[in-house]
Parts: sequence; C-alpha cells; structure tokens
Amino acid sequence: MKLLENKVALITGGSRGIGRSIVEKFVSNGCNVAFTYNRSASEAELIESNLSKKNLKIKGYKSDASKFKEAELLANSVVSEFGKIDILVNNAGITKDNLLMRMSEDDFNQVLSVNLNSVFNMTKAVQREFLKNRHGSIINISSVVGIKGNAGQSNYSASKAGIIGFTKSIALELGSRNIRSNVVAPGFIETEMTKNLSEDTLKSWYSSIPLKRGGKPSDIGNVCVFLGSDMSSYMTGQVLVVDGGMLT
Repeated sequence: MKLLENKVALITGGSRGIGRSIVEKFVSNGCNVAFTYNRSASEAELIESNLSKKNLKIKGYKSDASKFKEAELLANSVVSEFGKIDILVNNAGITKDNLLMRMSEDDFNQVLSVNLNSVFNMTKAVQREFLKNRHGSIINISSVVGIKGNAGQSNYSASKAGIIGFTKSIALELGSRNIRSNVVAPGFIETEMTKNLSEDTLKSWYSSIPLKRGGKPSDIGNVCVFLGSDMSSYMTGQVLVVDGGMLT
C-alpha cells in the first residue's frame, strides 16, 4: 500500500518549483491531488496530463490564497469535486527582496499577504472539513530564513517566521480533534529561481552548507509525504528543517 493511498490533498502554489515536486511526490504515493496556480492555465493542464493515473484524480485550480473569499471557494470546490480533504499543504509564496532602507511599504505588505495571510486563509477555510472528519494534516512551507533571518529579506523572513508561530498555535488548538499541524523549513533549494544566480554566489552558498550542495525540490516533497502520511501520526507543532545542515 502506498503511503498516501485513498487520501486527498490540497496543495497551494503547486505548478512550479517546490510546489510542483510536492504534487508529483503525492501522486506517486497514491494521493488524489488538487493544486492551485496563479498564472498559467496551460502549465496546470500539462501537470494534470503528465500526472494522470488510473484511479487517481489530479486537478488544478486558479486561485489566489491571499484572498479569503477565494480560499473559501476553493476549499468548498475541492470538497465538492473530490469528496473530502485529508491534507493541506500551504506552499504559495513570493519574494520581493531589498534592504530595509529601500523596501517599500507595498513590497513588505504584499509579501506578508501572500506568504502569511494565505496560510491563515487556507487553514481557516479547510478547518471545517477537518473538524467534521476529526482528522487532517496541515503542512506549512516556511524557510530557514524564518528561523535565522537574512539581510535584504526582512519581509520574507518575517512572513516565514510568522508561519512557524501560526503553525505551533494551530497545533495546540486542533490537536484534540486529531488534526496535526507541522512546518517544513527548506534551506537552499535548487529551483528555477536559483538558476539565475552567478557561479560565485552559488559557491558561496554551497560553502556554508555542510553537505556542500543545494537541495532538490524532491527533498521537500519527500518530507511532505512523510508529514501527510500516517507515519507521522504522533507529530504536531514541529519544524522539520531540510537544509543540508546549514543551521547546524
């Protein structure tokens, strides 16, 4: 039996990078997956087509998790289409990096809205389904910079630190209903965004990592499979750091 067999997951930001890998890993472990995208309908359709498997349902939804009404509509649509939700993965996020002296109020607020408010919106929207079924796994994607901070990323770091505090609080609120809430905090993960970094920048990053390499999106997907499965049934309120030892 596959780890996520007969389960239904809702994954935000599932069309690219880490989110796409989470979708792929969940499907390969027998999970029915609803995922969101913000821009490219053709990309979402390609994912649906590539991951289409017999007896599994995979569907993309265009939705903005930073807007509560859209989050609520999405949760209701997924329950209607899939019959239930067992796992929520809050992965949607953006960056607008700058030093504080150059950062605009709009850049700060937008990053908080997309990265942190979306976690509140989706968790609140899905909570009713979890409470009704008396089970559920919430997996929130944070970052090591939410733990240690990073120059030029005060907005991003604040949003990712907020996700950790939110997750721990929700774990305390919902644990008695068999609803778990955990965090995955990735370190330097090689995605489309990191391909634009210079060779010198990459060498600097790698030199600070004990394993001397960047992580793959699949490394995060594997941890999310574990947290979504019954193998982690006695874990809640935890932060799993996946960083090659960067914070050691």
